[in-house]
Amino acid sequence: MELIGKLETFLDFATEIDDHRIERKKLYSVCEILFLVLAAVVCGSEGWNDIERFGKAKLSFLRRHLPFKNGTPSDDTLRRFFRFLDPAKFQQFFMDWVRTLEVPADTHVAIDGKVSRHTFDGDGNPLHMDSAFASEYRLVLGQEKVADKSNEITAIPLLLDCIDLEGAVVTIDAMGCQRDIAQKIGEAGADYVLGLKGNQGTLNEDVRLVFEDKDLLKELEVQSFQTIDGDHGRIETRTYRTLICPEILKKQHDWPFLQSLVEVTSERSFKGKPDEKTSIEKRYYITSLACDPQIIGKAIRAHWGIENTLHWILDISFRDDDSRIRKGNAPQNMAIVKHMALNMLQKTKGKRESIKQRRKAAGWDEEVLQSILFGHF
Repeated sequence: MELIGKLETFLDFATEIDDHRIERKKLYSVCEILFLVLAAVVCGSEGWNDIERFGKAKLSFLRRHLPFKNGTPSDDTLRRFFRFLDPAKFQQFFMDWVRTLEVPADTHVAIDGKVSRHTFDGDGNPLHMDSAFASEYRLVLGQEKVADKSNEITAIPLLLDCIDLEGAVVTIDAMGCQRDIAQKIGEAGADYVLGLKGNQGTLNEDVRLVFEDKDLLKELEVQSFQTIDGDHGRIETRTYRTLICPEILKKQHDWPFLQSLVEVTSERSFKGKPDEKTSIEKRYYITSLACDPQIIGKAIRAHWGIENTLHWILDISFRDDDSRIRKGNAPQNMAIVKHMALNMLQKTKGKRESIKQRRKAAGWDEEVLQSILFGHF
């Protein structure tokens, strides 16, 4: 497919995607379809009908970059294309493109799953995707579908295999607290901080008992760090205590690369509301990091960025839970398109501009859309 002008962008990677369609029935190239869909999603389109209408309205803009000799595809053409597009190859296209965004190697990577609730088809389950998110830069690094009748434990190792983790700090909640996952992260040259619950035998209880054993704590070097946050009259104090994992616990549980244990105490109170009860919650973690409560605490706090700046934005700005794209491979492929659109929006939006505002501006002003699609390379 001949590109108009020099485009060292995602379109260069799109030319490598295998076309699954019959040659004689092709009216639109893979590049044309992907470019149209991505531009439409950036501007707020939510379904195939929206994308078809966007294409007709923005044909002159689209032709600034690709020929579109046959106009733009119909909603049925788009629907069929994405149902049968190989999601593994499309994901590889996404990963190759993400590497051009130059995310530093020593970043924090949060891994968590999200369910797109209305993407179920008949008796099938709704789409459940695990994502790897560079929280400091607010960029999606990769994604992996959780197979039906499975869970995140099987998807996370596949996702880790797709990402260059060397030097990173990886955080995962208790679902991903598995020896094989810790082993894979350590072998990749990264560090982990894994949340604990009751899914690893007595590990969570044993870590709790270590922090409650005053005699043992006298023998160990306990370090602590505290943060205080206030919002709308609520005051939350978080105390992070860390210590080097005792050898007896290391031998008992045999966790790869384990270095330190972590206790986080969250105390929530309400200013000016004496009738509101103060709540106290304790959570425990294991980590391959050295015993530094500030560094470990920063990673734990950063983990929740995947909820606030990825999942929440997908739900609120992209209306992901309301998506009616359900058939075949289309839900998974469109999830990748949304991640790509979000990465582009995050890279180019102003500090005081929301993703919703940025999408509106792209729909109103073709120069803004141009800068989002191509301006950050």
